[in-house]
Amino acid sequence: MNTRMRRAAVAVAAGAMAVSLAACGSAKEAGDTKKESSGAAKGDAIKVGLLLPENQTARYEKFDKPLIEKKVAELTGGKGEVVYANAKQDATTQNSQVDTMITNKVDVLILDAVDSKAIAGSVKKAKDAGIPVVSYDRLAEGPIDAYTSFDNEEVGKVQGKALLEALGDKAKDGQIVMMNGSVTDPNAKLFKSGAHSELDGKVNVGKEYDTVEWKPENANTNMAAALSALGKDKVIGVYSANDGMAGGIITALKAAGVSPLPPVTGQDAELAGVQRIVAGEQFMSVYKPYAPEAEAAAKMAVSLAKGEKPEGTTSTVDSPTTKGVPSVLIPVISLTKNNIKDTVVKDGVYTVDEICTDKYAAACAAIGLK
Repeated sequence: MNTRMRRAAVAVAAGAMAVSLAACGSAKEAGDTKKESSGAAKGDAIKVGLLLPENQTARYEKFDKPLIEKKVAELTGGKGEVVYANAKQDATTQNSQVDTMITNKVDVLILDAVDSKAIAGSVKKAKDAGIPVVSYDRLAEGPIDAYTSFDNEEVGKVQGKALLEALGDKAKDGQIVMMNGSVTDPNAKLFKSGAHSELDGKVNVGKEYDTVEWKPENANTNMAAALSALGKDKVIGVYSANDGMAGGIITALKAAGVSPLPPVTGQDAELAGVQRIVAGEQFMSVYKPYAPEAEAAAKMAVSLAKGEKPEGTTSTVDSPTTKGVPSVLIPVISLTKNNIKDTVVKDGVYTVDEICTDKYAAACAAIGLK
């Protein structure tokens, strides 16, 4: 390890120790951005490795990557470089990508894990090479230095509350289907836990699935099986953990001749999901403002690359392997047809023209979206 990298590793290790000792202290202490030492400081010409997990969900390529690149450039006066790779939902590929980042001598990694457990060994390799790791969106195992995501249990609670709102006093008049995410994604467990905390005892869960790789086609197959087992007239609502799966679920409902469609939840405010909400096919989504999450990751990564404490952290979290990880958790918003204009349109995620194509023009007009 060269002298510069050794000094950076010592600074990061010292920061981690300080956070561990102060885990019971205030959030303000966790967010202290004072440099460990001026000797550990590095200039703006840093190299940031960005590893995202998949491209099935539109958000990663459309929002996360460009937002992180923009913020890194802003924080480094255009001198910082972002080196990007997408694992396309393959944990083995992502482990190899970490190796490549180490070989390329990146100064810091922003990592959104395909499989939070499978990546732990690679996180340790990076740490051993003096490369701090910011865990992004999903809490990776191993010696990570910082973490940012949304309050993922709250996501599930927001979805569960919305489904109950849609069902009203008919919540126990039939059965709901729960379509959870992939078991390899620690967020999926939190979404599920949050949803159950709202739904248990208030609805009848007829069928529940953990959906392999979050794939819409797998959700479609599961939903078709649920309708066959329960009877299409018995399903009064569907908890879907994200918008991609909601699309597959709604396709299965239509194919089975279910009409009117029962309320279906979602997450990520994907364009197709927003359009289904406009059309009345999907009840809601969870809008997660990606800019604050991406900016938080970029800030932490740039500061860590320069030998400083992770900038902007406001709390700590514990992973199964690492305690007291400095963190930033971003709040979420329930997106329905009533607040599309005040959320995704106002924030510049989509324009009205993008949402209200010819197919959805009449539905947009009906809800005053113009």
